[in-house]
Amino acid sequence: MKDKNDEYWKKTLTSQQYKVLREKDTDDPFKGSLLHSSETGVYKCAACHATLFSSDNKYDSGSGWPSFNDVIDEAAVDLREDKTHNMIRTEIVCSNCKGHLGHLFDDGPTPNGQRYCINSTSLSFEGAKD
Repeated sequence: MKDKNDEYWKKTLTSQQYKVLREKDTDDPFKGSLLHSSETGVYKCAACHATLFSSDNKYDSGSGWPSFNDVIDEAAVDLREDKTHNMIRTEIVCSNCKGHLGHLFDDGPTPNGQRYCINSTSLSFEGAKD
């Protein structure tokens, strides 16, 4: 997946997904389709469908974006220093396709105190199988 070029992603993703996942744009706060989702299942990368987050780790942070206190597998995401917008933050990218997911903050709930703040556009949801 890492070797896919811009033309592939432009054909595969919607224009909004391309802006967020490939150009590091951000969803408008409080407008994401998955913000208030409370179904049981897993959240996957919208670009490559890698499994990233469990609904068990999703919570309402009040930030305006879907938030998780942990990933399913640490190897599923890469963390990068982000110095844009006159800030120093930690960017979260899908380790499989390198798509931009959101940012990691140290203001989350226990047990680890972390908040994975993720764009709804970067995610797809797969409900639990009965």
